[in-house]
Amino acid sequence: MNSQITHMTLNGCTNVAVRNVKLVAPGNSPNTDGFHVQFSTGVTFTGSTVQTGDDCVAIGAGTRNFLISKLACGPGHGVSIGSLAKELNEDGVENVTLSSSVFTGTQNGVRIKSWARPSNGFVKNVFFQDLIMENVQNPIIIDQNYCPSHQGCPTEHSGVKISQVTYKNIQGTSATQQAMKLVWSQSNPCTGITLQDIKLTYKKGAPATS
Repeated sequence: MNSQITHMTLNGCTNVAVRNVKLVAPGNSPNTDGFHVQFSTGVTFTGSTVQTGDDCVAIGAGTRNFLISKLACGPGHGVSIGSLAKELNEDGVENVTLSSSVFTGTQNGVRIKSWARPSNGFVKNVFFQDLIMENVQNPIIIDQNYCPSHQGCPTEHSGVKISQVTYKNIQGTSATQQAMKLVWSQSNPCTGITLQDIKLTYKKGAPATS
């Protein structure tokens, strides 16, 4: 499948399983998310390949009990929760697991992003585990000052509360020396962030940093 915009969207769905699909778009094509989920519960996305110019998997507000496994992502912007804080009254994201997946040449690996504005939204109980990063620009990133255009950006603090996020057994190479970026809200800093068995090296041989 080669879509001009988002390839597959689940909105308001319950107990859906998507397996063994291949979603392909040019790496320089904007807004071509591979698999987008929002306001849905009990979704499983397994054994699939996503090559795109935007997020391989985009996880929007109102997503609960979402399992992703055996994903091959790249090129693309990785797997993203958000962007959140688009609105003040916004559903949260909880119980998301991504495992046994490979990211190749992507802009990001696993990312949580929210705008710097008030919101009742939240992200909690998220597990990123058993992942391989191959020449990924930002293998691990939390960005609560998200503003991709860098113009007219909100200047408040993100109200999205991020908690209980686990990164476990993530290995590979970073295309940039800063392999992990954590930009937290000053008024709602993240809590319960766990890093275990993280082994990321800078592709050019220098030590990776965070």
